[in-house]
Order: sequence, then structure tokens, then C-alpha cells
Amino acid sequence: MGPLKTDQPPFMWRVRVYWEDTDAGGVVYHASYVRFFERARTEWLRSLGTNQARMHEEQGVVFVVYAMDLRFLRPAKMDDELDVSVALYRQRAAGMDLRQGLTRVADAVRIAEAQVKVACVDASNFQPVRIPPGLFAENDG
Repeated sequence: MGPLKTDQPPFMWRVRVYWEDTDAGGVVYHASYVRFFERARTEWLRSLGTNQARMHEEQGVVFVVYAMDLRFLRPAKMDDELDVSVALYRQRAAGMDLRQGLTRVADAVRIAEAQVKVACVDASNFQPVRIPPGLFAENDG
């Protein structure tokens, strides 16, 4: 696997806020933002040709989030459409550092931001391992 490119435009994934994502006041519950960011990271990996279930089964590795710095800037509410971005800013032998953002589509207001550190680990013992060669199909050769 060659290094992923850090100068690419952010990957975007659109989500809509549903009732289950909100608190009693119709505002997105703080833990829901983590789910939105997770879904976008999964779709970003998929766009790079990486299927996480197959990665686990065939190569015995998984990605885990080991650190997240999350900033809540504005509230998102029921029925909002949100664009969730993923941008790689550093790749290491056994992990990646990502920047993620969440923006309301209707008015382009930034809702939340996160810096996420992801490690590649052995699925049997959760010890860090190198990201397998060829994992990101789109970036090979």
C-alpha cells in the first residue's frame, strides 16, 4: 500500500437527522454526532475499496478509534440534512489521523468538528499492527 494522499478534497457523506438522533427537545443528542462521524468514516473507507468486514475476516485486522477531540459548535435539529466530511491529514504505519466536520446543508452552518486518531490492530489481541499492503485498492499502483 502506498500512502494515502493527504491533499485530496474531503470525502462527503450526507445524513438526515431522525427522531432517534435527538433528545426530548428535538436537538441532536451529543452521542449521535459520534455515530454520524463513524458512518462517514466507514463510507470513506468503502470509497477507497476497503470493506471492514472482509478486512477482519481475511486479514485479521480492524480499525479502532483510540482518540477523538470533538467540538460542538451549533445545534442540529430534527429533519436537518447534514454533510459529514472526512479528510486524512496524517498516515502512519499502523494508523491514521483524520479531521471530520459536520455542516448543515440548508445554510452551510458548521455544526461540529472532530479530530480522530484511528489505529489498525490485530483483531485477536487488539495490539497495533501495520496497515496491510494493498488495503486501499483505489490508491494502489
